[in-house]
Amino acid sequence: MWLGPEEVLVANALWVTERANPFFVLQRRRGHGKGGGLTGLLVGTLDVVLDSSARVAPYRILHQTQDSQVYWTVACGSSRKEITKHWEWLENNLLQTLSIFDTEEDITTFVKGKIHGIIAEENKNLQPQGDEDPGKFKEAELKMRKQFGMPEGEKLVNYYSCSYWKGRVPRQGWLYLTVNHLCFYSFLLGKEVSLVVQWVDVTRLEKNATLLFPESIRVDTRDQELFFSMFLNISETFKLMEQLANLAMRQLLDSEGFLEDKALPRPPRPHSNISALKRDLDARAKNECYCATFRLPGDERLDGHTGCTLWTPFNKLHIPGQMFISSNYICFASKEEDACHLIIPLREVTIVEKADSSSVLPSPLSISTKSKMTFLFANLKDRDFLVQRISDFLQKMPSKPPGNSRAGRKASIVDSAPESSPAPQEVSEQPASPTSPLGGLQGSHAREAPTASQGLLKLFQRNTPMEDLGAKGAKEKMKEESWHIHFFEYGRGMCMYRTARTRELVLKGIPESLRGELWLLFSGAWNEMVTHPGYYAELVEKSTGKYSLATEEIERDLHRSMPEHPAFQNELGIAALRRVLTAYAFRNPTIGYCQAMNIVTSVLLLYGSEEEAFWLLVALCERMLPDYYNTRVVGALVDQGIFEELTRDFLPQLSEKMQDLGVIPSISLSWFLTLFLSVMPFESAAVIVDCFFYEGIKVILQVALAILDANMEQLLGCSDEGEAMTVLGRYLDNVVNKQSVSPPIPHLHALLTSGDDPPEEVDIFDLLKVSYEKFSSLRAEDIEQMRFKQRLKVIQSLEDTAKRSVVRAIPGDIGFSIEELEDLYMVFKAKQLASQYWGSSRPAAVRRDPSLPYLEQYRIDTNQFQELFASLTPWACGSHTSVLAGRMFRLLDENKDSLINFKEFVTGISRMYHGDLTEKLKVLYKLHLPPALSPEEAESALEATHYFTENSSSEEALQQEEQEGAGNDIQEKRRGVYIGQHLLMLVERRREPALLTIGTTFECGPRRKRFRRRRLRIFPR
Repeated sequence: MWLGPEEVLVANALWVTERANPFFVLQRRRGHGKGGGLTGLLVGTLDVVLDSSARVAPYRILHQTQDSQVYWTVACGSSRKEITKHWEWLENNLLQTLSIFDTEEDITTFVKGKIHGIIAEENKNLQPQGDEDPGKFKEAELKMRKQFGMPEGEKLVNYYSCSYWKGRVPRQGWLYLTVNHLCFYSFLLGKEVSLVVQWVDVTRLEKNATLLFPESIRVDTRDQELFFSMFLNISETFKLMEQLANLAMRQLLDSEGFLEDKALPRPPRPHSNISALKRDLDARAKNECYCATFRLPGDERLDGHTGCTLWTPFNKLHIPGQMFISSNYICFASKEEDACHLIIPLREVTIVEKADSSSVLPSPLSISTKSKMTFLFANLKDRDFLVQRISDFLQKMPSKPPGNSRAGRKASIVDSAPESSPAPQEVSEQPASPTSPLGGLQGSHAREAPTASQGLLKLFQRNTPMEDLGAKGAKEKMKEESWHIHFFEYGRGMCMYRTARTRELVLKGIPESLRGELWLLFSGAWNEMVTHPGYYAELVEKSTGKYSLATEEIERDLHRSMPEHPAFQNELGIAALRRVLTAYAFRNPTIGYCQAMNIVTSVLLLYGSEEEAFWLLVALCERMLPDYYNTRVVGALVDQGIFEELTRDFLPQLSEKMQDLGVIPSISLSWFLTLFLSVMPFESAAVIVDCFFYEGIKVILQVALAILDANMEQLLGCSDEGEAMTVLGRYLDNVVNKQSVSPPIPHLHALLTSGDDPPEEVDIFDLLKVSYEKFSSLRAEDIEQMRFKQRLKVIQSLEDTAKRSVVRAIPGDIGFSIEELEDLYMVFKAKQLASQYWGSSRPAAVRRDPSLPYLEQYRIDTNQFQELFASLTPWACGSHTSVLAGRMFRLLDENKDSLINFKEFVTGISRMYHGDLTEKLKVLYKLHLPPALSPEEAESALEATHYFTENSSSEEALQQEEQEGAGNDIQEKRRGVYIGQHLLMLVERRREPALLTIGTTFECGPRRKRFRRRRLRIFPR
């Protein structure tokens, strides 16, 4: 354990040095372990006879500098393993760092500060879970707010002891991670360091180790690079930073992050050891991983998981792994990646039975389903609690299964008697798999179109017997037989055991008769379809006859969707495609419609009914290809960045050439967005889609790498982008599926890439085999890690593009330079984002809509404008600043929506900074007239107009008035010079420096008027 540094004057008495370096010494107590002689025997005897509180740990680590005779204890341990762990940490994290300091005093001060920080963090993490005293965490939160000026609404997630590298010198301090900011504070050796970074400004976040920096976390923004190291648990810290940065990127992408932030709970009495936010974010990360692993709906909530074994009847083994329980599913994942995956929907469960324990099979649990399958789990740590949780979830299930009105659903939880086992109950036969399309899920739409119950391929393909197709027919029949054998051994439907054998069959090609069913199962779309009966029919009914930008784009692309296929050469296929795309645009207006969705959806309609195609499209857009089909195709750009990174790793000799040619951005979007359907013959691309629904984006990346690898020599010889595109296009046109039983469909893309010598045909199954052999080291976890890294780059790049576009939209005569406009834009944007962090009560603070033009995406309301007005404008002074700011806001708000954009904001600021005297007076004049005035002020202004002098054509008339007397009437008439044309005339005539201080004095040449209206200094003397 780490110890608070205490001084030791005699270091070697009763201790033996085992390891040493210039700054630390590891020692063992004499008499502990082997050897030691008489001295060791005496010391050992002394330690034994002492009571437990006085005994000394047998190992310790001391800190000492070379020229000092004083040692400091920093750690002790009861075992060699424990002390070695501390020693290795010091060597890996501190040894190189300490050599940088100039004086030994600085070294000792730094070591003592670092050890105290580690102890404080350990104490924070070791607090008992039941301790509800706000304690140290509350203190840290209050300290964070005070130190960095954060409002009450800013939530601290966690804090860590670490060092910030400023130049080559580390600064030991505390890192505070809040929902919206990264903060660091250090005060060491008389020097203070304070940092605040918004997560939305982070452009790079990675964990690395270099010669200069030990294992560290790098945080980049647009104008600085920050390095933090010497964490007690760097993996935990980095994981939390990733989550918070991801949340910020979601805020920039579609404002969803703000909603997630508001939903995070804040307990009234937080635990002192860890924040509720930290626990919530950890639970959210586990839940996202759970849903992604088993392809479950996004709203599924993981309840818990436990280690267990699963009996697999196909190989007669008990496979170790993890059981996951959620509100609607029981899932299992083996420790070996390909050994076995299992998904059991609770809607299918009929019996949950606790069997008798034995030495061979401890704590077994049997689960039976409607499809007559029984799953046997064992080695469960807390079986009774687990059964109770499953029972609770089963009771919450609907009494009647979705889509089946014939019989109610029954499930039982039983404890088996020693002498007998209950027989399975009879239950209603709700289909557990999409073997019979929709199984009663069709609404009124089923009677309107044939595509409501079957795929277009069945309607437009000639029913040629397999025997008449020769070798192709025999091969297709063999595939079907292989799958039916697999169903017999491994089960069919959602409860199928998914193993390495399943992947092998997918790679060999799914037969066309089973393609739609297996796509639904592997994508998880079947789960959503059976739990939302009638949903698609309702959407079709609601969206029929509705017009929007999305429907216009859909109509424009309908006849471009696989026009070479007979199914889309008539109104039947076109109408089905229109209904599916329009229904999805109605369901998800954030995405609406994006080009390439029509191509993918047309293929889905070939193998499934309209409703099945719709739910496959939902799975594709919202889970399997996240953010691919939004307005800025962010997801595709992210995976494009991953593709470039993988090209550098796997094909380094080709990577630089591809970058020079600029080919990857051109090819990757069309390949990824359409899953190769737009660049390959349909029969070949369908095989890639088979693998994609089973493996995910990993397959698309592998195939893309294999295509580049196969054309490496030709690509290295290309001189420009067009030549490289032609090489790849001709290759893809000749990727064939020789096993397809469908009649060949002409590929229109081939017409654009034809050449003199047709290239050699490439079998799609050979291409897949090569992609798995050469690039199978890709793992889903690694891809997700790379996605995070690339997402930061892509979204920040898009934000920079938006900034440049907005600045270009500002007129050139505005008075500010480009750099000043960019700085003002960042301030304007930060103010709008800050209002989303802490200003939820403001009704006008609407969320940013990424679908709007760049200029309209960031807008501020009157409260935010007043804050910016007070801090930026030269007219801000006195107690009436807010009144003037409110008037300026109403003047700039031309469309009267209580929001102004950046262009309107800059226009107002420019008039105050860069306008000449006349322009500034005109602005001031307008601020005292509608629409700048509020309704109450407008009424007062109407009364004031009666005092204005309308025909003051000469200054002599005013002088004559002043000489007539000094009565009250004269004082009233003097108010006529308040504003208006007369004021402008006086300034123009005298052409003298003018000072206007409303509410105090008005001086124009020798004349002096007093008013009681506003206190605002407009022009400097």
